[in-house]
Amino acid sequence: MQEYDVVVLGTGAAGLTAAITAAEGGATVGVFEKADKVGGTSAWSGGQVWIPNNPHMKDHGIDDSRDKAYTYIMSLSRDLIDEKLAAAYVDAGPEMVNFLESRTPVQFYSVKDMPDYHPEFPGGSPKGGRTIECPIYAYDELGEWASRVTPSPYYPNPHITMSETPLGKSVPQPASAEEIARRKIRNERGCGQALIGRLLRGCLDRGIEPRTDHAAKELILEHGAITGVVFDTPGGEVRVRARKGVILATGGFEWNDDLKRAFLRGPLTHQVSIRTNTGDGLKMAMKAGAMLGNMREAWWTPVASVPVEENSMERMMIMGQRTMPGAIMVNRKARRFTNEAANYNAFGNAFHVEDVARFEYENIPSWLIFDQHYLENYGFGMLSAGPGEAPDWVMRAPTLQALADKLGISGDALEKTVERWNANCAAGSDPDYGRGESAFDCWWGDPYKKGTKEATLGPLVKGPYYAVEVRSGALGTKGGPKTDVHGNVVDIDGNAIPGLYAAGNVMASPFGMTYGGPGGTLGPGMVFGYLSGKHAAERLTNR
Repeated sequence: MQEYDVVVLGTGAAGLTAAITAAEGGATVGVFEKADKVGGTSAWSGGQVWIPNNPHMKDHGIDDSRDKAYTYIMSLSRDLIDEKLAAAYVDAGPEMVNFLESRTPVQFYSVKDMPDYHPEFPGGSPKGGRTIECPIYAYDELGEWASRVTPSPYYPNPHITMSETPLGKSVPQPASAEEIARRKIRNERGCGQALIGRLLRGCLDRGIEPRTDHAAKELILEHGAITGVVFDTPGGEVRVRARKGVILATGGFEWNDDLKRAFLRGPLTHQVSIRTNTGDGLKMAMKAGAMLGNMREAWWTPVASVPVEENSMERMMIMGQRTMPGAIMVNRKARRFTNEAANYNAFGNAFHVEDVARFEYENIPSWLIFDQHYLENYGFGMLSAGPGEAPDWVMRAPTLQALADKLGISGDALEKTVERWNANCAAGSDPDYGRGESAFDCWWGDPYKKGTKEATLGPLVKGPYYAVEVRSGALGTKGGPKTDVHGNVVDIDGNAIPGLYAAGNVMASPFGMTYGGPGGTLGPGMVFGYLSGKHAAERLTNR
């Protein structure tokens, strides 16, 4: 039987952070991955990490403090956030950043001006700075491991950073063709690829080589403590002993239909995460007697199905597209139903609104509606067919009435909705849903009008008109075994289960139903990975 002090399950940002931290604490570490490549959904992401009071905020002259950050998180609680976990997150975040930057190739910079997701709440940061990301990283530093990191279907050009896109900077300055060519020489990658690449190098520098194609199926329990893991591998069953502890970093359960039906508060039909997130860690923790928390929640996001070529993206997150002037979203009654420019996690709540008289979800399906002027000015994300052209699969019609007929909704109602929207835009406000009132609403939208309501308020006036159906999706689930402030999983009586830890989307999120700011998924994953790795390395050896 293989033996390590600490066994880490999963190779996303949470798992790799935990592995490095445990190794720095003097532990021998084994890292195991279910998939054939490493990185998980973290490698698919934009790679941004939300860390309040981080050491790089001062580079932009932004003041923050522990008290401000804690106040902000708790102001979003709705009595679903554990005060101790929130405090642990705020305290350990800057510590985690300093640790990684001093001991590994991981380096960060603060993203200027990008606001928190609810910046008007007490302690919020409308001027940003709490979101950090990594500079591009040369994958030739990884040797043979460069080809073993899962590529992102959402950022097909890996040689850019988020700060070079409209999602990451007020007025983005895309890298030139010459700069992209230069980056290709050493395979320099940005976004989640940069974060995972740097963390992976930190593991390799410590002699930690992840073992892929190892699907954990059972925790070994001896004398009331977790002492190992049983894996299914292509070569058969493998048992691995963990002398100090096992850290679950296996992701959520969004690809497990049975678990979704059992726990989630509403439909999640369009996941945008890696398909190996089937709740393995959750099931193992339940068998070990773990208390569960936050089970009904996910990192919600609106998603469209996209018919594309084989091996290409099948689903498209509807992010900045819905925030542009000249675009609204309507439901089957042809009415607007929410603030289209709200952050994607908050927006997801709109899909779970019930029409109790008809016993149906009021806003499923829904459609993003935009006009030709929108298309000429902004295109349609990475999938635009050309200047002023929409992809072939996007529904279109010369008039709103004709478009409504194709959608099977009322043309008269759609015309009235657009008429009201246009009048409100002319008046400079959205009295129905407050679009443009928050600093965050004005961050996305027209990149050259950011910071003003005009960044997101704009009429639909020029045909043809276009529609894209939007459904309820998620970056991942956020419920699982509850933990203490060290990342130690607790049982139904609130007592720590010796030798069992959790970090990332497998654990009950310390953020409850909310999302603090850009990078709010990777932030708690990495912080509790750090706390778990640190505590596990310091534990006395299991029997």
